[in-house]
Parts: sequence; C-alpha cells; structure tokens
Amino acid sequence: MLEPAGRVVMVSGASRGIGRAVADRLLSRGFRVSSGMRRPDPALAGENEMVHRYDAEEAGSAEAWVAATLERFGQIDALVNAAGINPKVKVSDEGEDLLDEMWRINVKGPLRVIRAALPHLAVCGHGRVVNLGSLSSKRVASNVGYAMTKFAVAALTHGVRREGRDAGIRATVICPGYVATDMTLKDDEIPRHEMTQPGDLAELVETLLRLPNNAAVSELLVHCQYEPML
Repeated sequence: MLEPAGRVVMVSGASRGIGRAVADRLLSRGFRVSSGMRRPDPALAGENEMVHRYDAEEAGSAEAWVAATLERFGQIDALVNAAGINPKVKVSDEGEDLLDEMWRINVKGPLRVIRAALPHLAVCGHGRVVNLGSLSSKRVASNVGYAMTKFAVAALTHGVRREGRDAGIRATVICPGYVATDMTLKDDEIPRHEMTQPGDLAELVETLLRLPNNAAVSELLVHCQYEPML
C-alpha cells in the first residue's frame, strides 16, 4: 500500500456531496488536498488544504487550478473528478441545451483537468486518477443524457489507463447507484438511508489511491440495491 504522507490530491466538486466527503476523508488520513469548487469557501482552507475556484464550463479554469496547486504544494500525485450534474434528458426531448451542459461539465471538465495534470502525475511514478462515473456508465435507466455522459467518463478513464501506464499512472472509474447527496433529493425510488453514503465512497477512493501499481482497479461498481445485469 502506498503511504499518504505528503501526497497531494486534487478533488473537484469539493464544496459538497461526494467531493467534500472525499476531501475530508483524505485530509483525515494524512493527504494534502487541493479542493476545486465554483465558489471557494475560505473557511475550508488550512495547512493541508487549499481551496481554489474551478468551473468545469469555463475555459482555462482547469489549467489555472492545476497551476495554483503546483505553486502551493510543488507536486500533484492524484486527481479525483467528483464534479457533475444530472438534469434529466430523454431521447424524445426537443433541444440539446441540457445535454450540452452535461457534456461540458461531466465529460469535458474532467478531461481538461486530467490533460493539465497528466505531465505532473507522471513525475512521481504512481500517479492516480479517480473519476466519478455512475452505474449509468454501464446501463441506461430513465435519463439517457446523463448515461451518455457517464459512458463517456468510463471511456475517458480507460484512455487515461492506456496513455499513462508506462509512467505509472493508474485510473479508476467508480460507478455508484443512488448516493445520498443533493443530486438525489428528489429521487424516491428507495429511502435515503438505503442509498450509498458519500463517506463510504470516500473510503473507497482512499483505498484506490493507496493501492500499488500492480493492483490497479479499472472499474468499481457500487450497488445500494440489487441489479441483475451488473
């Protein structure tokens, strides 16, 4: 297992939900964290955590965040892409504005952060990329637009695995079902206490970051209810 001491992890979507749970977990375990969020909260900043504005839709935002992280910590060892949105889009819907917005935030956002961070992740020999996908990365339920973007996140993850392997970079896409965050407040298929909790996903992220290069996990499916085809 890789030791966390001194390692620097960038976490997007770190103001709430899964991203915040990941940042808090990693900080408690001895990692240093660069938290990217649309509206940075100075109260979160500390000796081992920096907060920086990151807007997945804004050109140059990813590159500025990576540069600021390097200036503060001098290295980047891992990247966790947790920012995302989930408006509902059906095949029969007119217009493409919501789909385009999801594509910019859910797919092009992590792509840009990864692209900017990749040369720095290669330096340490054990760089890590963890992308938050979804069980919608593996099957289509009621929101085909969201599934399209999460299928793309899975493809992006496998592209990172291929391109970064010789430099010691390993990438994983975590694919949960329902998670008890703001994104699922209006979902009533199952009770919230039966949904996966953000802290449990954060624990899985930590494990992925600490696994050695010869025990890499490409995809991690996380279920809160039985799905016979997955």
